[in-house]
Amino acid sequence: MKILITGGKGMLGRTLQKELVSDNELIIADLPEWDITDADAFTEKTIAAAPDIVIHCAAMTKVDDCETKRDLAFKLNEEGSRNVALACKAAGARLIAISTDYVFSGEPPREPWAWSETDIPRPRTVYGASKFAGEQMIHMIVPDATILRIAWLYGAGGPSFVHTMAKLGAQEGPALKVVNDQRGNPTSTKVVADVIRFLISHPDVSGIVHGTCEDQCTWYDLTVELFRLMGLKREVVPCTTEEFPRPAPRPRNSALKKSVLNVLGYRTPRWQDALRDFVASPDSGL
Repeated sequence: MKILITGGKGMLGRTLQKELVSDNELIIADLPEWDITDADAFTEKTIAAAPDIVIHCAAMTKVDDCETKRDLAFKLNEEGSRNVALACKAAGARLIAISTDYVFSGEPPREPWAWSETDIPRPRTVYGASKFAGEQMIHMIVPDATILRIAWLYGAGGPSFVHTMAKLGAQEGPALKVVNDQRGNPTSTKVVADVIRFLISHPDVSGIVHGTCEDQCTWYDLTVELFRLMGLKREVVPCTTEEFPRPAPRPRNSALKKSVLNVLGYRTPRWQDALRDFVASPDSGL
């Protein structure tokens, strides 16, 4: 099968290259050769490449930068997704597009909570709004596309929260304060690649799919478990979101319910197990 990966040089794209290359012919569509903001050129190159599937990973993902560069965020995340969808339609390729937990408000009505594929998005950030706009563009142009929402991502080589905390944990210094009132599903790029492989083998699955690890934790919980696995001794103490103000508000709960995958009989691993496997991997970059 011929698979085109937009943003193929990014953290998720690199893992997809490693995990999918043995069974498929891969086309890595990334800057400077491929530009999703140039609709005509991207469509022309996609038609010439004739992929069976396009995995759309390219996006502006730095949440705080999106707040200060709104126009650029929408150009990449909304218009870019529109252009990729148009190219897929023209080339007759199946589209699997990556989206995010940030499409939701992050303020659940009750605890514990996990957002379902059927819950109504109400983004509170420019990043979330631009990604949700991209989802809508894709639905409008390619109704049978698959949109895979992921969250709290880390992967080989980073950059990610896991890599940052591992580096800090190896240094001497005062106790590290880590936020303990935001919840989510830490998820490795390997887990996402496995979900995408499953979706590739099920061409009839379309619409919204959530693809994070099972179980919830806070950033503090994640750090404590990471340090335990790595044998790092630096002290970690919990703190509140208010102690670390950021330009873009962070969701209090971005945990995602895997309703579609579960109905299909697919179970993602617990976040603890995925993190253990990642720490043990020689390619992690930790």
